[in-house]
Amino acid sequence: MAVRTPDPNPGWLSEEDLYEARRRLPIVYVEAIPVRLDALGYVTEIGMLYTADDDGQFFRTVVSGRVMYRETIRAALLRHIEKDLGSLALPQLPPSPAPFTVAEYFPYPSETGLVDDRQHAVSLAYVVPVSGECSARQDALELSWLTPEQALSAEVQAEFLGGREQLIRQALAHVGYIG
Repeated sequence: MAVRTPDPNPGWLSEEDLYEARRRLPIVYVEAIPVRLDALGYVTEIGMLYTADDDGQFFRTVVSGRVMYRETIRAALLRHIEKDLGSLALPQLPPSPAPFTVAEYFPYPSETGLVDDRQHAVSLAYVVPVSGECSARQDALELSWLTPEQALSAEVQAEFLGGREQLIRQALAHVGYIG
């Protein structure tokens, strides 16, 4: 059972070409941590996707995906947010989006603590407020809205793969959450 999100532009790279590119080049990704804000702009909830891999292992993850050739970072963020959260998510991107971190994934354990067994990937990670109706799309089974305290709990942090729980901690630190 394949649960990978289908490439919306299958003409971009064939599966074989993508495999070869992943073997030879770092691939650029965007990752978005969707959040809900209160009236003062403080994070009240963090959106996390719950999904399963081909082996039936369940895990939490964030909105993410490749940046396509000739695509702006802004366009990639909006495309992946819509793909994973739905067209009514209403993301609020600033005029000049700047990532809260640049995450480096390697196909083996490394000093970054981030692992993607398919490739070497460089990911620009963003905190993105959303104000609309969100629902899990594509390969996600569920979208959970958790308080910052819940998101930082040992139980939830253990549900991430490849070190992605670090992104949640970094995102909350970036927005000034001290828990």
